[in-house]
Amino acid sequence: MEHLNDAGQQQDVNGDGRFESENQRADRNWNEILQELRVAQTGTQILGGFLLAVAFQPRFQDLDQFQLTLYLILVGLAGVAAVLGLAPVTLHRTFFGQGRKPAIVRLGGRLLAADLVVLALLAAGVTGLVFDFAVSRTAGLISLITGVVVVVSVWSVLPHWVIRRSTGSDSRGPADSAAPNSVWRVD
Repeated sequence: MEHLNDAGQQQDVNGDGRFESENQRADRNWNEILQELRVAQTGTQILGGFLLAVAFQPRFQDLDQFQLTLYLILVGLAGVAAVLGLAPVTLHRTFFGQGRKPAIVRLGGRLLAADLVVLALLAAGVTGLVFDFAVSRTAGLISLITGVVVVVSVWSVLPHWVIRRSTGSDSRGPADSAAPNSVWRVD
């Protein structure tokens, strides 16, 4: 719902410094989701392509049962990541023009989050498989665990740490985020 002040201008109804209607907010958020999906799809394509190419290498026959099982799980994850990455687009296409953009944005955001989790597992798993095959089982397990720790740290711990360190009224970034062109702000 669009909120206008007495002068007919949009109001900042969410208190976040953006003067936009619900539809404008949904459009902006949808565009942000699409940009994030482009990055995720590139990762999916690179990792999926790598996995598919591995099967046609002469040394593929040298995989032991553990490596083959991990490889097949990773191929499955790459397929799931591809489907999750395309799901918001098909969702949008299905409900295009029906005035349901805010609901599409909410579901699209959830699908993107699920896709990112699958991609994190895929990236850590591919790294573990390569180290397992090229070095040793121990190196593979260490790299797999390290990959999971790095993902959790960068995606969860780091953002919470940055927010905790921030001061002032703007909790979306560090204390110097009052600068209009700060990289921590999304306007």
